[in-house]
Amino acid sequence: MFESVLIANRGEIAVRIARTCREMGLRTVAVYSTVDRDSAVVRLADEAVQIGPGPSRRSYLSAPAIIEAARRTGADAIHPGYGFLSEDPDFAEICEADGITFIGPPPAVMAALGDKARTRGIMAGLGLPVLPGTTDAVESAAHARAVADEIGFPLIIKAVAGGGGRGVRVVRDPASFLGEFAAARAEAQLLFGDNRVYIERYLESARHVEVQVLTDRYGNGIHLGERDCSVQRRHQKLIEESPAPGLPQHMVDRMTAAAVTGALGVGYVGAGTFEFLVGGGDDFHLMEVNCRLQVEHPVSELVTGVDLVRQQILVAAGERLGLTQADVTPRGTAIECRLNVEDPARGFVPTPGELTRFDLPAGPFVRVDTHGYAGYRVPADYDSLLAKVVVWAPDRTQALSRMARALDECAVEGPGVATTRDFLRSTLDHPLFRAAKHDTSLVDTMLTGLQPDTTEAPGRH
Repeated sequence: MFESVLIANRGEIAVRIARTCREMGLRTVAVYSTVDRDSAVVRLADEAVQIGPGPSRRSYLSAPAIIEAARRTGADAIHPGYGFLSEDPDFAEICEADGITFIGPPPAVMAALGDKARTRGIMAGLGLPVLPGTTDAVESAAHARAVADEIGFPLIIKAVAGGGGRGVRVVRDPASFLGEFAAARAEAQLLFGDNRVYIERYLESARHVEVQVLTDRYGNGIHLGERDCSVQRRHQKLIEESPAPGLPQHMVDRMTAAAVTGALGVGYVGAGTFEFLVGGGDDFHLMEVNCRLQVEHPVSELVTGVDLVRQQILVAAGERLGLTQADVTPRGTAIECRLNVEDPARGFVPTPGELTRFDLPAGPFVRVDTHGYAGYRVPADYDSLLAKVVVWAPDRTQALSRMARALDECAVEGPGVATTRDFLRSTLDHPLFRAAKHDTSLVDTMLTGLQPDTTEAPGRH
């Protein structure tokens, strides 16, 4: 087992990792930028090292600075959290070369699955369903046009190196395709330093459902059930829940089995997520594989009782997975709401600033993961996620009531600061959401004021 873990991240996920490390008796090292010197994890960790100025490319994305911090503090493992360097195979290789364990999958697996177009081909070869589209990057406009004509519209153009809902463009009008293709490549270059894109058919009405997997280096693998992540703005999630409501059990069984097959088929090690689109009927299609912990991992933890960070650390330390599929018995319903420092009325624009009031909920079966506190200044340099409010209840009806109560208890204020609280609260009351008939278009539906069909969704059978 490790003695010291460096947490190569910031915000709520850094705090969450530090807490499990402390419970495991592991020494923790936090890294921070100059604008994060007053962050909660700096005070919580056993040691903290400043690694650079505010811009992430000069701090949290600086592999040399993070490796040097690990050397100076004697850390023998690095947990990357999510985002930043968490899915960078080059960083994982650097860690390995320096004798530091990267808590994540092998670099070769990350490299293969980090190429979203290549992932489609690999997983199709393992028998997982994928939408019609390309399994390699589309380099030329002529090739792109030929592919578009073959698979039809609407379609979606995605960055090969993309993730987190970025680098995505939906095209419905054939006349605008070539312009959107050029714009997508330029955007991919700007966001990821890689202009390669791929194309696949776009489902207008689909749910976003993902499966959490855990595997070890000895060929053992399990899943921790599925999560619904369909409430999104700009392809980024706002509300997640487990289990996914309204899906027939036979579909869930096929989807979870497919995810484990895919993970074991590529030699995956650690915690990972297989993301699927669920269309009408019994159809589901793989979107991508995330080689890291997800923001929404708490809902899986609450319904299964499994600490995913603990499992990541144990597997990375070379231990066999201490769980079999029979040991995983999901119970009840868990829902997570992302409290972002954003203004929904202005297109979810970030609203950083000093928090003069910071009251978060508590009570039975309520969990809050956050790095905020009264007096904390939310920096403008990073993602706007401030807190994750997570609840558990024996069934979905009670979970929705508990989450409504929890959000009502939230009070976050400061000059110019706005949050997503009221929008989340409205979403909970939306007829489509309450009936579990929502899909990825729900937020657009709410913003445009469309009237929903409130017919009840079928329950699990």
